[in-house]
Amino acid sequence: MRPSRILHPKLSKTLAECGHTDIILVTDAGFPIPKDANRIDLGYYAGQVDVLDILKMLRKEIFVDEVAFAGEVKTHHPQLYKSIQDIYTGSGAIFKGTTHEELVENIAPKAKVVIRSGSLNAWANFALVASTDPFAWFTEEDIKILPAYVERRRRIKENEVPNL
Repeated sequence: MRPSRILHPKLSKTLAECGHTDIILVTDAGFPIPKDANRIDLGYYAGQVDVLDILKMLRKEIFVDEVAFAGEVKTHHPQLYKSIQDIYTGSGAIFKGTTHEELVENIAPKAKVVIRSGSLNAWANFALVASTDPFAWFTEEDIKILPAYVERRRRIKENEVPNL
């Protein structure tokens, strides 16, 4: 066994294959997953495994540049919104509001992987845009750092709380 590592072989392999800008979609139990999607089903019972548990695990495993979700989360499910803020504070990720329809119709078909939870948590569908370690790139003195990396580094150093 691998201590403090993902034990699910398909999930571990899929995350290792993700690159910059790939989309990891984490959904609730009822999300309509496209039939041809690379689907990893972690839901085994209503409410188990919860989407927040999956997001907390992913936060430890991958760099995320952006977290997209239905803007209604902020107004219609403030506790979920607060939980997402807590998970991604200091990560450098930004929040992007979208619609449930956009998640279903446009983002899901583009996702490198769709991870289904057993969550019955309303509005609990999140598109994570994979990134890279902003401190590992552009380290040589004669290379100009891209503004996006400067900004992500700042958000991480300042332990910024993401907000819609």
